[in-house]
Formats: sequence, C-alpha cells, structure tokens
Amino acid sequence: MKQLRALFQRVTGLFGSTSREQDLADELESHLQLHIDDNLRQGMSSAEARRQALLQLGGVEQTSQAYRERSTLPRLEEILQDLRFALRQLARNPGFTVTVIAVLSLGFGAAIAIFAFVDAALIKPLPYANPATLVSVYESMPTCPRCNVSYQNFLDWKKSNKVFSALEAWGYSSYQLSTPAGVQPVPGVRVTDGFFRTLGVTPILGRDFYSGESTPSAPHTVLIAYSTWKTRFNGDPNILGKPVTLSDTSYTIIGVLPPEFQFAPRGTAEFWATLHDPNSCEVRRTCHNLFGLARLRDGVSLQTAAVDVSAIVSQLALQYPDTNRDESSLILPLSESISGEIRPILLMLLGGAGLLLLIACVNISSLLLVRAESRRREMAVRSALGASRFRILRQFLTEGLLLVAVGSVFGLATAYGTMQLLLKLIPARMLGGMPYLQQLSLNPRVLAFAAILSLIAAILFSLTPALRLSKGNLQKDLSEGSRGSSGNLWRRFGSNLVVVELGIAMILLTGAGLLGKSLYRLLHVEIGMNSDHLATVHVTTSKAYSEDAKEMALERVIAARMQSIPGVQSVAIANELPVRSWDMSTRIKVAGRPWNGERNEVPERDVSPSYFTTLGATLARGRYFTDAENDPSKPAVAIINQAFAKVYFPGEDPIGRKISYALSKDTVEIVGLTEDIKQGELDSANRPILYRPFNQAMWASFDLIVRTSQAESALLPTMAAAIHQLDSRLSVSDAATMNELIQNSQPAYLHRASATLVGGFAAIAVLLSAVGLYGIIAYSVGQRSREIGVRIALGAQRSAVYNLILRDAGGLILLGIASGLLGSIAATSLMRKLLFSVEPWDVTTLASVSVLLATAALCASLIPAHRAASVNPVETLRAE
Repeated sequence: MKQLRALFQRVTGLFGSTSREQDLADELESHLQLHIDDNLRQGMSSAEARRQALLQLGGVEQTSQAYRERSTLPRLEEILQDLRFALRQLARNPGFTVTVIAVLSLGFGAAIAIFAFVDAALIKPLPYANPATLVSVYESMPTCPRCNVSYQNFLDWKKSNKVFSALEAWGYSSYQLSTPAGVQPVPGVRVTDGFFRTLGVTPILGRDFYSGESTPSAPHTVLIAYSTWKTRFNGDPNILGKPVTLSDTSYTIIGVLPPEFQFAPRGTAEFWATLHDPNSCEVRRTCHNLFGLARLRDGVSLQTAAVDVSAIVSQLALQYPDTNRDESSLILPLSESISGEIRPILLMLLGGAGLLLLIACVNISSLLLVRAESRRREMAVRSALGASRFRILRQFLTEGLLLVAVGSVFGLATAYGTMQLLLKLIPARMLGGMPYLQQLSLNPRVLAFAAILSLIAAILFSLTPALRLSKGNLQKDLSEGSRGSSGNLWRRFGSNLVVVELGIAMILLTGAGLLGKSLYRLLHVEIGMNSDHLATVHVTTSKAYSEDAKEMALERVIAARMQSIPGVQSVAIANELPVRSWDMSTRIKVAGRPWNGERNEVPERDVSPSYFTTLGATLARGRYFTDAENDPSKPAVAIINQAFAKVYFPGEDPIGRKISYALSKDTVEIVGLTEDIKQGELDSANRPILYRPFNQAMWASFDLIVRTSQAESALLPTMAAAIHQLDSRLSVSDAATMNELIQNSQPAYLHRASATLVGGFAAIAVLLSAVGLYGIIAYSVGQRSREIGVRIALGAQRSAVYNLILRDAGGLILLGIASGLLGSIAATSLMRKLLFSVEPWDVTTLASVSVLLATAALCASLIPAHRAASVNPVETLRAE
C-alpha cells in the first residue's frame, strides 16, 4: 500500500501546480538560511557564509531537481516535456502540420474504408455454425459452368452421397402478400425442411421446419424474417400460429428468424416456406431451378466431396442418358460462392488504396526530410549543449507519434464518412444481395488494421528524419546551418522519392483509364434495341387467372389499357426483360438432322407480337409474330437471333426450317431472324436465343414494356395505377425505365464503381506527386539561388534559367513515367478479368495517362522555374 501511495504521489507530482514549486522554493530557502545563520555564528562573513551554505546544500537547482525526481517519474516527465516541445514545434509551423495531417488522413481514410468492405465481404466469418464446412453445390454443363440444380437430381444426390452430413436445396420465390391495402409483392425463399438446421440457425420465436414438412401432405407453414415481424406485424409476441395469405394460399406462421440472420445468396427475403409441392419445373429432370447447400462430414475435404458427387453424376448420366448427358458437378465453399464476383474488385480497390497510402507516406516523408534539413543547425546546437543521439531520436519519435495520432483520428473519421457514402451509392436492388454490408462498421478487425497502419507510419515518420540527421557533421552543421553538401544529398534522396511518387501515380492513372474505357465500352455495347423512352413494370396475377383463357384475356385487357394512356406509342409483353442474367433454357434439336443426345441448350424468351417493334429491334429476314399466332391452339412458330443462326444454321437460310424440343416430337417452324438483342448481362457474349409467342406458353407473371413519346419515368406511376384499377389482386413491382435497368445492372455498377474509386485515387495521387515534385524543385532552386544569381549576373538569359530548372524536372518526370509504365503493365495484367473489351497494355490509354501526368508535373515545375528566372542577382549576392 505504501508503494502504491508513493507511485500515486509521483504521478500526481508530474502535474503539480505553481504553488507546489513555490512551496519547494520556500522550503529550500528556509534550509539555506539555517545554514547561513550557523556559518555567521562561526564568524564567517555574509558572502562566505552563503557560499559555504550553498556548498553544504549541494546547490539550489541541483537539490530542487533531485527533489522533483524523488517526487515524480523522471522518464515520464521527460516524455511530457518532449510532448509539449513537439506541440510547440508543430504549432509554430501550421502549414506543415496541416498538410501532413490532411495527406495522412486522406491516405488512411481510403485504405481503412476499402479494408472495411474487404473485411465485411471476404474476412468476416459467415454468421452460421462452423461456416468452414458449409459448401454450395451446383450442376455444371458446357453451356452453364455454374448452373442451378435439378430437383430430381438433387433427390438422388441427397440419397446417394457419402460426404455430406446434410444436403439441402433452396430456390428464389416471390409471393403475393394479401393485405387490407391490397396485394403486395414480397421476396421469399422456398427451402427443404433441413435448410436452417444445416446452417445452424434457430428462430428466436417458435420453431424450425420439422423433418418431412417439405412433403405435399404436410400443412403449409412459413418462417418470417425479424424485420418483417417488426414492420408488418408490429412485433406481435403472439404471432405464432397466425395465418398469412401468400399467393392465394394460406400459410401458418411457425417462427421468427433472428435479427442478425442473413443469407447473402438470396439477399433480402421476408418469408421462408418449404418446397412442399414440386412445381411443373421440379417434376422434370431437365429443369434446373434450385441451389444446393451442404455441410461436409467431419474430416471430409472439398476435393473428396467433389469426387464423390462426381461419381453420382456419372451414374445418373448412365441411368438417364436423355436428360443427364454431359452433366457434371461443382462444389465451392459457401463463402466463395457469396463473394466470388466482387472478390477481385475489392482486392483491386484495396491495392489501389494501398498505393495511394504509399504515395501519401512518401510525400509526408519528403516533407519531414525537408523540415529536418531546415532544423540541422537546431539539432547541432542541442548536440553541442550535451543532448545525446537517443535524446534527439526520442524527440523525433514524439513528433512522429503525435502527427500519426492526430492523422489516425482524422483518418478514421474520413474512413467512416467514405464508408457511408459508398453504401449510399450502391443501388438498393444490388445492396439487397449484399446483406453482409448492412453491418459495415469500424469493428475490432478494422481498428486493428488501422492500428497496424498507424504503427508503421509512426516508425517511418519518426526514423526517417532522425536517421537523416544522424549522418550530419556537428561542426559543419553549426557553421553552415542548412546549406552546403547536405542540400545536395537531400536533392538526390528527395528526387528518388519523387520518382517513386510519379511511378505510383502512373500505375493508378493507368488502372483508372483502363477501367474508365471498359465502362464506356460496356455502356455503349450494341444491345440491339433503342433503350430510350422505354418504361417497364413486372405484373403478377392471382389464381383467379390460372386458366389459359382468362390469362390471355387479362393480358389483352392490360395491353389495351396501357395503349390508352396518353403518350404511349406501343405495348409489349415478355416473360423476361432484355439485359438480364436470368437464363431459362431449353434443349433443342434441328429437324432432319441426326441427334445423339447432344445438349443444345438455348435460352427461350416468350414474347408478344409487338415485342420487337416496341424495343426497336431490327428484323434481318422473315417476319415477326402475328396476333393470330399468339394462341396456344395455333401452329408452333419461333423467331431466332443471329447468334442462333450462326451456331445451328451456318451458311444456311433458317427461315422455314423446323426445330423441336429435345424430348418432344412436335416441331416448331422458324418464321423470322432478328438482329441480336442483348438478353444477358451487358458484359456477356450474345448467345443463341429462341423467341416464342407469349400465349403459346402461359405465364402467371410477366414484364410489361411500354414505348412512350414523353419522359418514360413520369409514366411509371400511371402504369401501376392503371393496372391496380383493373384488378386490385394484381401485383405490380420493379417499375423502372430500360435505361435505369442498364445503368444499374450489376456489371455496369461494378465497372462504374471501380472506375470512379480508382480514378479518385489516381487524381489524389497525381496531386500529391505534383506537390512532391514542386517541393523538390523549389528546394533545389532555394539551394542554388547563389549559383543562379551568378549565372544571371554573368549574362545568362531568363530562358536559359527556365531550361536549367525544367531540364532537372523533366528528367525526374521521364524516370517516373518510365518506371510507372513498367509497373502499370504488370499491375493491369492482374486485373485483366475486370476489363471489358480492353487490353491491359492498351496503347491509347498508356499514352494518354503519360501525357496527362507529364503535363501536371510540368505545370507544378513551372512555378519554381519562374521563381528561379526572376532572381535578382544583386540581392542574392548581397545576401550571400
């Protein structure tokens, strides 16, 4: 206890007030006077008595210091002195301090913000029990390397595998929720009964699905999301057992999922039901509409599981040659299947942020070295007065730590603001498929990353000026101050840093240029239609229209109602919009040709007769569908695209030829050939497409496409209202213009986001590089002012001085661009998969960014060059 009390007194002694010092002075003066009185009584003179008293006391200042050290912690007091001195030094140079903190905050903010996204998407463990053993299971075929699973094949896999402790399936669903306000579309999922047990997720209210609850004889039950419970049911604690009507079917609510539950492959979903009744697709082995989810048995590797499932697939191919020929399987970790598409983009952005941070650190190191050069005389004086190398090093360490501490705080604030901004820029539809971003924050892993960056920066910024000054010559520094050979050494060292900055800026500029060019080409890819003035909505009918005749009548009524709206020029119906990745395909064979079970998989689109004219497509040959053919009782006809003709009718006229579905004898006559319409994502190649009349295959939901003569976005509310007026049981969703669908499609967004972020990094890097180059050239001019003055005094023209300075700058610029070109080709080769229709070594881009960087750097060099050319030789020589 005494030791703790003594330590407390020492710590509090560090922050003692002026009264404590006054008390110490009074006490010492009292002791000194006692000694003086004793000496006077011994017959000494007043002066001698005081001198002898001081000797006996050991000196006033020495005794005071010894007392302070006994009552405080000396090392801690020295650190506080260093801290106060560092604060005074930085406050004395506000321009330098603000610049360093701003640059550091910018670099830290970018790196930490991007790392937060990487952490959320790639590092943070999935919120399930033992997530490392969870895998996604796919079927694979030549036309679809990562394809959905057939329900019939899934049942055989589940029965025959020996590597999974559980194998479940899930599929997308969209339910029509009956509410007092009418029917509303809600996202949902259909799952097998063991889905949540496989994930290790337990409802916070109620229960999970029982084993066997997926069978047709089981009652219709549903689990609801926590947010749905809170918003749609007001958090009713008695929600269990209550009915809810989904798509005209009554379900019983049996549980509420945890608030933290997410299933990224599906994205946002409100209702989770069992597969229950296999639909018309799931009874066919050729229809692939589900996704597999499995948990590996203990000790089973991914490779072992792949071999086991592959053997099952091979057996099924032998057992069902007509349907399973050429099929294989693919097993991936669940984490990889979730983040596979954005992983390379995030890693590229993290690399770009890292390069920006590196250039920021190089820039700050340059500033610190310049400042160290200006303080050489100060450090020499301190050394001459007895300061040790360690004492000086500790002072620089304190200043470096102080700068990094303040920069880190502002960097974290910048990172947080950047994270929120980037989240707001993600389209809502795409963000729904990224639930792991909903809890994006400065969590402990992100803070640990920030701490590591701060530690590295503190070491770099502390040791750089200290090591530079440790090489100085005390006598020369005292006599020359900041001039002399040390300036030449700094120019050489600083020049190397500028070359590094320019090289990094070149790499970032090249990456931004290539991504920008990719985005431009992606948005200008030929889509085979005129996307302007097209408005779209998705319509879902109810069971009241389950009969074909009623469905056909409803579609005609809706089309007529849309046509009557002012500003509408034409109306079309399709089972899927263009520029979407949805890929319902069918297997076909060409009539009159031998067929040995080949998988001729082609996507099928069912469209109304006005579809092609509404889109503004081009008919290459033949004709479009007629209204009479839009009837299931009429002869089957089809229209194909150019890609179809090239694959199945090379060098032939396809008009009049007949095809059939692989497992059917009924033929379909080709009546038209259209130019390719982009039916997949913007960055996908055009595939063979088979178009069929819409009413020859009935759909319970469809997309309505309207061409307008006015602003299409203004027409969307009118379209939705008109459909609801026809029948309140009709559900309308996904209202958007065609241009919005294109601009907000996943490929377009990812390319745009990548180009924007890397472009921002590059712009900042160019600015920092220009500032760095300006600093080194300005410093060089300052060091050579006497030389320049002499040159001008001897008759040198101003243009010659310009040439002298710009020649030095030009050499650095050329070195920086040359090294940057080499680094750019190497770096952009790694991002080849992120580019669209652009090569990593695109000459135009490399030349353009070289000119841009050279221009910016030369502009930064002109200011010190002009200052050099304006030197007054008389004043310069007089100052010398």
